[in-house]
Amino acid sequence: MKYLDEYRDAGLTRKLLAELQRTLAHEWTLMEVCGGQTHSIMRSGLDQLLPPGIALIHGPGCPVCVTPLELVDKAIALASRPEVIFASYGDMLRVPGSDRDLFAVKAAGGDVRIVYSPLDALAIARGNPDRIVVFFAIGFETTAPANAMAVLQARAQGLDNFAVLVSHVTVPAAIAALMESPDVKVDGFLAAGHVCAVMGYREYEPLAEKYRVPIVVTGFEPVDLLTGILACVRLLETGKPGVQNAYARSVTRDGNKPAQAVIQKVFALTDRAWRGIGVIPLSGYRLHDEFAAFDAEKRFPDIQEIVAQESPLCISGLVLQGIKKPAECPAFGRECTPRTPLGATMVSSEGACAAYYRYGRYPK
Repeated sequence: MKYLDEYRDAGLTRKLLAELQRTLAHEWTLMEVCGGQTHSIMRSGLDQLLPPGIALIHGPGCPVCVTPLELVDKAIALASRPEVIFASYGDMLRVPGSDRDLFAVKAAGGDVRIVYSPLDALAIARGNPDRIVVFFAIGFETTAPANAMAVLQARAQGLDNFAVLVSHVTVPAAIAALMESPDVKVDGFLAAGHVCAVMGYREYEPLAEKYRVPIVVTGFEPVDLLTGILACVRLLETGKPGVQNAYARSVTRDGNKPAQAVIQKVFALTDRAWRGIGVIPLSGYRLHDEFAAFDAEKRFPDIQEIVAQESPLCISGLVLQGIKKPAECPAFGRECTPRTPLGATMVSSEGACAAYYRYGRYPK
């Protein structure tokens, strides 16, 4: 494919691997923050081609995976209401709640619809004025601008039957929380290129300085990933922490200013719970008070009483922090499979457990 094949070029990949081998003098542990990068690494076999001195661990960069169980249960409760049409991206329908998932609600007669954009949910609201349409607004900063625009359009169009169940989280706060944890050992980070395309990478510079770690903005194809890994290793070997941009074709230091402006207009920072990890202060978004009429949790206050208990068999929290690899979970491939998942990391298209299962990175 034009403009894509060059980032999957086998010859260039071999050259980057050889340069990485020449550069490497110590052992380093790198974390790719994004679950999409994890799947690309596994799909292309990069994890098996890297020199032995480099260990890759997988971070909390899958927004489906870090959506807390309690919020999934709230989504299920809303989707079960006869007056509600619940709209969601397809990934969320298989995510297990405490006793069922959204697919089970749909099978039982709930009006659960898969959408590909929040604009689809707005169209459903326009076409069903006698129903309340709730859109499951999840994601990192990448999806926040579109979800914010949906709220602005709903207000402008007078769609008072539209609401969002917000589960937005932010990457810099997660990196800070990982570096503050005594159990997490990370020497350098590969930052998610799509998040930085929106937000830029200014926010990462004080993190790199405070925690003395390199952070390299990285893309998603094999050449992108190896370029990012090489840049990170070079910084580590020279003892120079800082931020580098290895994805310059899509990312600038300042990011997308109009997208940032719409995020700031609609959302405010708030404490957020991360599934399996716990509450990270100021790590997510909530709607500003002026948009409270579109907040599903305020529109249906009874769901705020829902609490949930994680499965004791699932170690997804440890996986999301890079403390454990998926195959180290006793339930992996046994009690927990894509057909019978214990956690979101096994069913999300960006989940680390799903990547290990799909690409066979576990003992047979």
